[in-house]
Amino acid sequence: MALVSLWQDRHPARDLEQQPVEGHADVVVVGGGITGLMTALLLGRAGRSVTLLEAEHVGHGTTGRSTAKVSLLQGTQLSQIAQRHAADVVVDYVVANTEAQAWVARFCDDHQVDVQRRPAYTYAHGSRGRTAARRELTLARRAGLDATWQDELDLPFPTAGAVRLDNQLQLDPMELLHALAEQATAHGVRIVEGARVLKVRSEDRVRVETESGTMVADRLVVATNMPILDRGGFFARAHPARSYGIAFATDQPRVDGMYLSADAPSRSLRDVPTADGSLLLVGGAGHTTGRGAPESTRFDSLRRWTAEHYPGARETHAWSAQDYVPAHALPYVGPLVPRQERILVAGGYSKWGMTNGVAAALALAAEILGGHIEWARVMRTWSRHEVSGAPEHLRINGEVGFEMARGWVRPLRPASEGPQEGTGRVRYDHLGAPTAEATVNGHTARVSAVCTHLGGIVRFNDAERTWDCPLHGSRFGPDGEVVEGPAVCGLRRA
Repeated sequence: MALVSLWQDRHPARDLEQQPVEGHADVVVVGGGITGLMTALLLGRAGRSVTLLEAEHVGHGTTGRSTAKVSLLQGTQLSQIAQRHAADVVVDYVVANTEAQAWVARFCDDHQVDVQRRPAYTYAHGSRGRTAARRELTLARRAGLDATWQDELDLPFPTAGAVRLDNQLQLDPMELLHALAEQATAHGVRIVEGARVLKVRSEDRVRVETESGTMVADRLVVATNMPILDRGGFFARAHPARSYGIAFATDQPRVDGMYLSADAPSRSLRDVPTADGSLLLVGGAGHTTGRGAPESTRFDSLRRWTAEHYPGARETHAWSAQDYVPAHALPYVGPLVPRQERILVAGGYSKWGMTNGVAAALALAAEILGGHIEWARVMRTWSRHEVSGAPEHLRINGEVGFEMARGWVRPLRPASEGPQEGTGRVRYDHLGAPTAEATVNGHTARVSAVCTHLGGIVRFNDAERTWDCPLHGSRFGPDGEVVEGPAVCGLRRA
């Protein structure tokens, strides 16, 4: 990725040492984010032989690019769940996240991972947001959270009140991931970075094929947020969402909590303690991956907003992240396909992976080790809960169909000159598939514009210099290499 998060800059990835992928493990875990690492650690503690495979570096994906709010107050997420499910589902969701938050707090305390406790706020810009926040307050209280209403906020712009929940957590996600990796390794887990999984075969055992070799396992856990395996059709049950973050140094007092707006404009605020004082982290401007206005304009909107309300703020880092929002508003944790427990998946955290990803790991470990967690039923794949997302499911896939058709008819043959530096375009050079060409760092690369996942036509991301698929969120570098899935193969060279 062209842009590096504040956390990734603090903890730069070491040079990869190519390790062979071979042999047998009780469990292979795919994905070096919070769910994958924690699942591997829990299984390693229980005496299972575990190998974790990560396509890039630990923390390369969503976890290392998040705002890292470990909060039970999650914007209007409870309202999204309540619109589709009964009250007991909301309660179980809160219980799951409460247990996850408590696990993170204990682990950080035991392993010297720095955590700041802050109140969390879901605040309103105007009357519509106030109504939404009030509804979230009612649901939070019914689910057992000690939330309160606060009319006045210590923010430099007008608000219409907020829900407040005290004693929530924020941290550096890369510091947490490195502590999880260190503990997992100490308990016998083998972590292999730079090992992208290309194919999985499931017979008597699971055969996992990577760029670095092949190994077999009794169980496989795919913790890549969106499963890289198409069996089960999870790509059709959620939409990919990109969001943006910028860190600023400012002379103004730090914000006194973790803030998220209930209405437009979508804004997220928190402080980041450093040796030189606190930074201000501003997030928002989200959209469906590969769709809408150019990505650079998303950053620009955050910069303008910050300059207006925090004059003199000086940008230090800018980055984006990708998450998946399921149609039924609940994470999916469990078998990839019904009644086949050999391959398990986890993801769909709706931008709240610092708690949902931990809850998913607790549920996965319990299932593999033969335990039972009552609240895990709300995250179970292939459950009756998914039926309630049917209307949203139809809407999501209707939009995917529209983007598929539009992508194939949209390209035109432009002038013969190559694209200017930092730009890209899709064009028809001949009958058949269109070509994607981009100029980055003085080099013009031409690749097939057809996403290797399900055939969507990619679009150029001018902020990160990537080709993004508007169907299911696969992303590729300018030379066609995979940046993130569900695609596992790069764009064909033209």
